[in-house]
Amino acid sequence: MIIIPAIDIKDGKCVRLAQGDFDRVTVYADNPVEMALLWEQKGAELIHIVDLDGSLAGLPRNADIILEICKKVNVPIQVGGGIRNMDTVNYYLNNGVASVILGTAALQNETFVRAAQKAYSGKIILGIDALNGKVAICGWKQKTQEDAIDLARRYGNSGFKAIVYTDIRRDGMETGVNIEATKALAEAVNMPVIASGGVATIADVEKLKAVEDCGICAVIVGRALYSGAISLEEAIKKARRPLN
Repeated sequence: MIIIPAIDIKDGKCVRLAQGDFDRVTVYADNPVEMALLWEQKGAELIHIVDLDGSLAGLPRNADIILEICKKVNVPIQVGGGIRNMDTVNYYLNNGVASVILGTAALQNETFVRAAQKAYSGKIILGIDALNGKVAICGWKQKTQEDAIDLARRYGNSGFKAIVYTDIRRDGMETGVNIEATKALAEAVNMPVIASGGVATIADVEKLKAVEDCGICAVIVGRALYSGAISLEEAIKKARRPLN
């Protein structure tokens, strides 16, 4: 299982939101590029970046910073936030981004999402953000009645790289990963699932590690890394350790 440090960018800075609330923002660094270099130095194998301004606007707002990160670090970058058309997909994937995450589009524009997957097989990740099991889109501002597992099943095993499954209620709260919901979604589809939201301690990494056989390939860690509650180096060691 891979530990993926998160860099959420708002107004050009590295921040964390509490439960996806744009009014509850904590700034952790003024320079996201330097933060990416730090995570690389500490052993990150992959970095997760979200353009928070882009997720609200529906188009990239911090692309210049994201591409600068791509130039400076030597580990793959996966990017989400405001990717709603093929031009944006082309722009990122042709300029150093390893994979893009389609969240809002996965619900609103299935034709585009499937076209992107066909054009860039193995580089398209589905983003499913859920509040009480129901999908939320547009920077989590718009709640829907779409069931998260139903949305995942709609795409099935169609060559997508993975699903990033985020429990919004736990995101940025350090209250523990929703193991049950993540495991249920992973068991419902035939593609790798990346857990996200709520990682608080190294115990959360161990709990996910214990159920990784159901298809959980990685976990995104944000606030717990920035607050010092988790050491990236220690988390990587735990995630790599063979199951007994």
